[in-house]
Amino acid sequence: MIRYALLCEKEHEFDGWFRSSSVFDDQVKAGEVTCPVCGSAKVRKGLMAPNVAGTKKRDAIDASQVVQKLVMAMTELRKKVEENCDYVGDKFAETARRIHYGEEEQRGIYGEATVDEARELIEEGVEVAPLPVVPSRRAN
Repeated sequence: MIRYALLCEKEHEFDGWFRSSSVFDDQVKAGEVTCPVCGSAKVRKGLMAPNVAGTKKRDAIDASQVVQKLVMAMTELRKKVEENCDYVGDKFAETARRIHYGEEEQRGIYGEATVDEARELIEEGVEVAPLPVVPSRRAN
């Protein structure tokens, strides 16, 4: 896995992990890499310091533990949103816009929106963020 420091067109900084540099290139070209702050798909690599091996031995990080903690955090975030916000289904963009412009009461909502709808909301200044999709566990 390769870790890249990334920048969007608005200079928001974030990290991304990719299987290879060609996978990164393909995903950026397809618009699949987006800024977590503003949703922009215009993303490029930023400056990074090389990871130089030192003389001290470090404890190996168990990748499965990292993934497990990440999935737990995503599950908890999704649970909090579902417990504390109103589900509006495919009316998300319309409802978010009405709330933003004061046509409906201020409240937390979640639902579905297309990439184009989300981009339009962001361009209008409506604060939106994708809800994490929690991978389902496979039963053996």
